[in-house]
This record gives sequence, structure tokens and C-alpha cells, in this order.
Amino acid sequence: MYTASVITVSDKCFEGVREDLSGPAVADLLTGAGYNVEYTSIVPDEQDIIESELIMCVDELDIALVVTTGGTGFSKRDVTPEATEAVCIKMTPGIPEAMRAQSLKITNRAILARQQAGIRSESLIINLPGSHKAASENLTAILDAIEHGLDILRSSSSDCGG
Repeated sequence: MYTASVITVSDKCFEGVREDLSGPAVADLLTGAGYNVEYTSIVPDEQDIIESELIMCVDELDIALVVTTGGTGFSKRDVTPEATEAVCIKMTPGIPEAMRAQSLKITNRAILARQQAGIRSESLIINLPGSHKAASENLTAILDAIEHGLDILRSSSSDCGG
């Protein structure tokens, strides 16, 4: 069982103007898949705050899977992908590609998705859309495969045949 955190990035949820539906939906999916969700938070759309949350989850809490929801659109305030890129040492483009490919089966607006995924230390950081429906659909599309990635990140051996 791996640890997970869910960070909701939303000015309106942070201010209490809107209820956070995405964070709890994502946490429920992760729990159902066997993850131990150890940390959840709601932060505003501020890149430095998002970066601090990501760093804290990885460097201080040693969370294996850090998932964000929100801040991946075209709005000037949407900076979650930039925060993720700033704190990761390696990007993992296949994860957002798979999410977009699955989403394209549902809506042509999936081409507008800007989410990122990357590695910091021995942790995987994944951005999900802000809509609870889209966040759940995107996470479901990759959930089975990312466990293997965490196995590799968290072990001292390689999965390469040799």
C-alpha cells in the first residue's frame, strides 16, 4: 500500500465560496485502489504556494503519490502545471498523454488540458483537472499503470531486463 496526498488548487474552494468536490472524489478513488491518503489540502491558485505544498508532501511527508486537482486550464490563474514542472526532476509525459487520450473519447475539449506529471525524489506528482467528473475519469485511466511506476521509484532495483 502506497501513501498518497490530494491537493485541491482552487481560489474559490480555498475562499470557501465553492465546495470542493474534486479532492474528496479523488481521495475516494485512491482509497478504493488501496492507497493510504495521508494528507489533503486546499490551496489558492498561487504558484509559490502550490510548489511549497508539493515539496512538503514529497520532502517532509515522504508521500509516494501526490495528486493535484485544478489549476490546469487556460485561465491566467491556472498555474498548477508550471508549479509541478518547477519542482520535478523528471517529467513523465506518458501519464498526461494517456489521460488526454481517454478524455478525448468523452469530449473534444480534452485537447485543452494542460496537466503535467513528474518525479521528485521517489515520489510521483500528477495533475488532474478541476472538475470532479474529469478528475475521476482521468485518474481512473491511469490508476492501474502508475502503481508499477511507484514500485520502480520506491525500490532499489531496476525493472530493466539485462
